[in-house]
Amino acid sequence: MDKATQTMIDNLAKNTGKTLEQWIAIVTKENFAKHGEIIKFLKETHGLTHGFANLIAHKAKGSDAGSAENPDELITKQYQGKESLKPFYDKLMSTIAEFGKDIEIAPKNTYVSLRRKKQFATLNPATKTRFEIGINLKGQEPSGILEAEKPNAMCSHKINLTDISEINEEVMGWIKLAYNNAG
Repeated sequence: MDKATQTMIDNLAKNTGKTLEQWIAIVTKENFAKHGEIIKFLKETHGLTHGFANLIAHKAKGSDAGSAENPDELITKQYQGKESLKPFYDKLMSTIAEFGKDIEIAPKNTYVSLRRKKQFATLNPATKTRFEIGINLKGQEPSGILEAEKPNAMCSHKINLTDISEINEEVMGWIKLAYNNAG
């Protein structure tokens, strides 16, 4: 398990008075089908932050990289039916890897989280024709291709791509800025 996830699990017990296992038992009893239903329940019924609710939801559903036997399987699964978007991921990752050796790649069921000391970006084949990059740049005004994300989202901004040629200096500049701010 990565250090950031372990810290969150440790803080979960300190901040909520319940361990991860206790929260998973609460969620399991409710028999939710979807990740989003778990998050909504935990935030609205128990007042948890989005980060803690997301952690519990992933652990309860076994949809995080730490729960997967092979994290690469999660990435493969993300692109089933969206194969045309896999080159977007490959191109982005090859350039992002040049930023530094301190990037943690954490695949989830539907996206890949990129972290240093904290998450700086997510890579998500959102639909069959749209690739979404989530970026954490709190306080940054949306500009150019950088759009504001809805409140309480895992990232503060997003960039939507529909053609691989849109992965350009502007896109990589925003990701690099988020990377630098996350260190």
